[in-house]
Amino acid sequence: MPEPAHILVAEDEPLAAMAMEDFLQRKGYRVTLAQDGLEALERYRNDPADLVITDMRMPRMDGRALVRELRGLSAALPLLVVTGFMPMEPGQDDLTSDIWKPLEILRKPVSPQVVLDTVHRLMTARPTA
Repeated sequence: MPEPAHILVAEDEPLAAMAMEDFLQRKGYRVTLAQDGLEALERYRNDPADLVITDMRMPRMDGRALVRELRGLSAALPLLVVTGFMPMEPGQDDLTSDIWKPLEILRKPVSPQVVLDTVHRLMTARPTA
């Protein structure tokens, strides 16, 4: 029996993180939680995920910096940004640019089903090694 796909969730709001973890586990995924970008990066290095879901605003390392770091480790890693705040300030890389693909952005509040549908789409679109 194949191992379940591994999803790393970087979310600093404990209730949101636990709800996403519970929902994704019930759908058959193995889920690892991280409270911020630095913890997510450390966890990814120790146990690479098949997909990363990240918030944008987090302490220590925000989602934008996490995306940049993860892209340096794996250019094809599927990424899902789930955030209520998405700044597009001058001088910052626009995460909607093709250089960040495969990456999807969902705005909070978002239904668990929309997250699941997006995860499925990103996972099935990723290139096989």
